Amino acid sequence: MAQQSSQWGYDTDNGPDHWHKYYPIAKGDNQSPIEINSKDVQHDPTLPPWSVAYDPGAAKTILNNGRTCRVVFDDTFDRSVLRGGPLQGNYRLRQFHIHWGSSDDHGSEHVIDGVKYAAELHMVHWNPKYSNFAGALKQPDGVAVVGIFLQVGNTPKPEMKRILEEIDNVKTKGKEAPFTNFDPSILFPKSRDYWTYHGSFTTPPCEECIIWILLREPIVVSPDQMAKLRSLSINAETEPVRPMVDNWRPPQPVKGRVVKASFQ
Repeated sequence: MAQQSSQWGYDTDNGPDHWHKYYPIAKGDNQSPIEINSKDVQHDPTLPPWSVAYDPGAAKTILNNGRTCRVVFDDTFDRSVLRGGPLQGNYRLRQFHIHWGSSDDHGSEHVIDGVKYAAELHMVHWNPKYSNFAGALKQPDGVAVVGIFLQVGNTPKPEMKRILEEIDNVKTKGKEAPFTNFDPSILFPKSRDYWTYHGSFTTPPCEECIIWILLREPIVVSPDQMAKLRSLSINAETEPVRPMVDNWRPPQPVKGRVVKASFQ
């Protein structure tokens, strides 16, 4: 698998159109992301609100893995959890990462009524009833991801500042730096409105184990903050800089799935 994992990326020769050759589930019936069309969404008044209880002490490190910037959390016990919404029981926060474009008019993975945002942040949680993350990946309700859209504007959310400051420490592929005492719930928008559907990871192997909770309201980032993300390199320190941009997968076929909304 090591060889395969090094083969996928976002270039023309190893990008999303090629993933299925090594990861056949990438052509499955429950793939993500998708385009959400309001006219097809079902309002479900029985959907409860979701909530989190995050421990800032669970934050551990920030990492450039050559494909994204990821912040990793201690998930050895129910320390930082997501619950409610479409979920049964607690889900443990494991990591969050971001997908973004080469310019501000695209970069998100999910598309809402034709609208693409500049970036999309994914908070990845797993269901501890499956004893470990690897086990959760094999279950349809094994993972819950909260997706947050990032929109470029003039009133940026100050909470993004901390992540972007730390990015200087992980400019190149393979770099990892301490990232401690951070409560990621500060990144949530004011509104808790969400869409939910059953889907997959948006990166190989694209396992179909995710209950998505996509937040309707974007958070605002500044043009400078987006430029900072694009200053990361997909290459190692010893190699020429290649900007990390357009690390998003395009929408996949919905194939009869129903998207539900917590709002009208």
